[in-house]
Amino acid sequence: MKKLYFLFFTLFGILGFSQTFYSENMGTPGGTTAITSYTGWQNSSPIVYSGSGDVRTSTASSGYSGASGGGNVFLNAPGENFQIDGLDTSSYLSADLELSFGLVTSPITNQVVLEYSTDGSTWNPITYTANTSTAWTLVTIGGGQIPSSSSLSLRFTNNTSASEQIRIDDVKLSNVSSSCALSLGATVVNCNASTLALDSYSVTIPFTGGSTATYVITTSGTVSGDNPSSVAAGDIIVTFTEGTSYAVNITGGTCNLDVTGSSPECKPVNSLPFYEPFDYTVSNSLGLEQKWTNVNSGDDIIVAAGSLSYSPLSNAGNSVTFVGSGIDCFSPFTTTNSGTVYAAFMVSVTDLSAVTDGNSTYFAILTGTASNSFKARVFFKRNGAGYQLGLDTTATTTNYDSTVRNVGDVVYVIVGYDFSTFALNAWINPNTSTFSTTDTPTLTLDLTATPISELGGFLLRQDNNNTPTIVFDELNISTTTAFLGTKSFNAIDGLKVYPNPVSGNTLYLESKANATKQVQVYDVLGKQVINTTVNNNSLNVANLNAGVYIVKITEEGKTATRKLVVK
Repeated sequence: MKKLYFLFFTLFGILGFSQTFYSENMGTPGGTTAITSYTGWQNSSPIVYSGSGDVRTSTASSGYSGASGGGNVFLNAPGENFQIDGLDTSSYLSADLELSFGLVTSPITNQVVLEYSTDGSTWNPITYTANTSTAWTLVTIGGGQIPSSSSLSLRFTNNTSASEQIRIDDVKLSNVSSSCALSLGATVVNCNASTLALDSYSVTIPFTGGSTATYVITTSGTVSGDNPSSVAAGDIIVTFTEGTSYAVNITGGTCNLDVTGSSPECKPVNSLPFYEPFDYTVSNSLGLEQKWTNVNSGDDIIVAAGSLSYSPLSNAGNSVTFVGSGIDCFSPFTTTNSGTVYAAFMVSVTDLSAVTDGNSTYFAILTGTASNSFKARVFFKRNGAGYQLGLDTTATTTNYDSTVRNVGDVVYVIVGYDFSTFALNAWINPNTSTFSTTDTPTLTLDLTATPISELGGFLLRQDNNNTPTIVFDELNISTTTAFLGTKSFNAIDGLKVYPNPVSGNTLYLESKANATKQVQVYDVLGKQVINTTVNNNSLNVANLNAGVYIVKITEEGKTATRKLVVK
């Protein structure tokens, strides 16, 4: 049986208990910025940064423990370099000094030249294991190469004869005792649950060489698993709250070991039907909400005040806005490979000034289960003072609606893919009072030759300067068009559902027949929260939390749906 063991929460001085004594993750620049002009470094005087490269957010670091994913130094041309001066390693033995940094090279034959100097003029090579792929890799240089010095400088240089890409991130200097008996294996990070709340996650740290000293583990998390003080080999397990980066320090004997990294995102897959009113705090980053995940890097997609309106559809919550290049936001939903999947949303282009006439991009995407598996794309193209919307499965299209929309118009788009007929359709500004899926679509594609195998996610995309200022709202993803409340799903004569929004305990359901009604209420995740029979035209909603719901009403064999807002 695994045991809990002693845990210190006391904060110690950085030299006494922290293995990593210098760390630089390059910050997050607002755009491509020359090293000499950049002010977003983590470290200030006496540390000085210089060089002929730049700092940018594209191709953010990923795939290794502790990847910061923000900015990185980019060395693109022959001779471009990045230099760090003012490092002090004099408190440590050279044999115990470890240098690590994130590295990506393209092509792999283009390896960065790494050197050190203790006087600013004589430079000495540092050897390391070359990157074997074009993916980000954590380079770790063990003891004996970095000298003990009060005036250490490091220099990274692109020494190729052609314009090839080198990116550097997460430079760290650490004190690792060469005589430490305890050895740590590769860290494994797992979510303990994936819900709309903040969940916990566990960091599992394998070790060997235990039972050789009394080891103290310092962390803000909760420690369990095996005790390295008494167990020769096992797993240390530390539990943290989602959104909190993990940091674990292990000391004992001659050991002083750190394990650090970023929190995973423990976010759920949204059930269908999936309704997103963007009912979040204004100015928040959408990707930080539990239904959405940030993809790549750059500026955020932001929650904006107020919601779009397209009569006679109801609306709720707020909206989101984005422009130009930056972070994309991905929301997964139940993987579907049969029937028809519909994605409907309201969109308004509010500013075209940054877009050149004729330039195009795609901004809303139905994906497979992975965020980068693009299946169906909704396009934008500037046309004079207005714009057109298009539909395709590939990165470019000529399949545009002939109607030129105006800046400030609220446009309602329904995209549907039928897995049986392989038809991809878009209805743009349909009459939602009479809409039927048999209506002639505005845009259509026959995908018989290249059918979509599955759909499982939706992505909002910030491409580049071809992305205008967009306000996006009222996203519905479903296997039916019941979210419209149209005649196809609104066959109950004279149906009235009021008050809506409802702030009291009673919702009234009246119709011409006023017969017995079977009523189901679903939350935005598709979970049924009420299933009852109504005989007196009134429904008790006292137990419903504030939010948005779908009400399904059946009377005399006829069915209708309504969106309900509870305050």
